[in-house]
Amino acid sequence: MARPQNFDTDTVLDRAMDQFWTHGYANTSPAQLAEATGIGKGSLYNTFGSKRALFDMVLDRYGRLGVAMAEDYMSRPGTTRECLREYLRAAVDLDMASPVRRGCLAANTAAELAGHDAAITQTLRRIEHGVVAALAARIDQGRRDGDVDQGLDPNSIAALLVTTSNGLRVMAKTNDTPRLYHLIDVLLTVL
Repeated sequence: MARPQNFDTDTVLDRAMDQFWTHGYANTSPAQLAEATGIGKGSLYNTFGSKRALFDMVLDRYGRLGVAMAEDYMSRPGTTRECLREYLRAAVDLDMASPVRRGCLAANTAAELAGHDAAITQTLRRIEHGVVAALAARIDQGRRDGDVDQGLDPNSIAALLVTTSNGLRVMAKTNDTPRLYHLIDVLLTVL
C-alpha cells in the first residue's frame, strides 16, 4: 500500500524551481533537489518519476504563472502603455529582488536545452504564445481605445515586447534598475 503524500505539490515544485532556476537543469543534482524540497531522493523520484519529469512539471508551472502574471497586468486599469510598462518593470523588479540575479527560467532553459530538445522547445513556445497572446490582446484593446497607433500589428508588437523582455531579463544579471527602466521606456515608444 502506498504511503500518503505528506507535502504540498506546488510547494515542492516551487522549491525545485528555485534550484533549477539558480543552477540550470544540468547543474542541479538530485541531492540538491532533495535538500531544497525536504523530500528524500527516493520519495521525490517515486512521486515525480525522474529529474526530467520534475523539471517538466516545474517549467510548466513557471509558464502558467508567467502567463497569469501577464494576463493580470494586462487587465489592470490604465492605458496600454502604462499596463505594459508596469508589467515589464515588474519582471525587472523580480530579478533585482532575488539574492542571485538569475534572469528568466524560460530564457535560461532555451539557452541550455531548446536547441537539442524538441519537448522543451514545444513547452517554451507554448509559454511564449501565452504571454504574447495576453500582450497582443491588450495592444488590440489599446488600438480600439485610441491609445495605441491603429497601424500596429498587435501580435508582432507583442512578440517584440516578449523578445525584448527576455533580453532585459538577461541584462538584469549585469545592469541596474534605472538602466533597465530606461530601456523599457525607449521600447514603449513603438506604441
